[in-house]
Amino acid sequence: MRIRTLLLLLFVAACAFFAWRKWNVVEKLVVPVERVPGELIDSLNGVIVRYNDGVNATHGRNVVDGYNVGLNYQCVEFVKRYYLEHYDHRMPNSYGHAKAFFDTTLADGVLNKDRGLLQFSNPSSTAPRVGDLVVMGAWAGNSFGHVAIISALEGDEVEIVQQNTRSTRNSFDLENSDGRYRIESDRILGWLRLP
Repeated sequence: MRIRTLLLLLFVAACAFFAWRKWNVVEKLVVPVERVPGELIDSLNGVIVRYNDGVNATHGRNVVDGYNVGLNYQCVEFVKRYYLEHYDHRMPNSYGHAKAFFDTTLADGVLNKDRGLLQFSNPSSTAPRVGDLVVMGAWAGNSFGHVAIISALEGDEVEIVQQNTRSTRNSFDLENSDGRYRIESDRILGWLRLP
């Protein structure tokens, strides 16, 4: 009798445990994290990365002392705010989608006058550095392109910080072949930096 009771108790405990696990997993899948546009979700050198509702979501325009920083919580707004707050840099042309930050008519390593930054193509004879602004071209599902800031370089890996994406941080391989540096992504057009 004792063995039957013990086995029954073990069975009930196992059922309760699995029911709790199933309920807990289902709860995590069904109940989304409630985020509010503009909510702080990351930062780089004290410059805040804010949550946005998606690529097409807009929440007004960020203007600082007459300088157009960009549409709130978009990727462009973050990189321009980063350069303004961290480097006190204002871009001569303060408008344009992310993909417009890279001028495809310029040679590698010359000044991009619209942005007031040196422009390097991917690949380039100049290695990317922490603080560089990375520009991605358009792709299916995003006709605007994307911009981010290089937050870390460790060995053969580049980490970026970005706004208005699912993940605020991503990493890419960095290849150095015959004195040419390439961030391993077909989307990355190049990087920009202060002269």
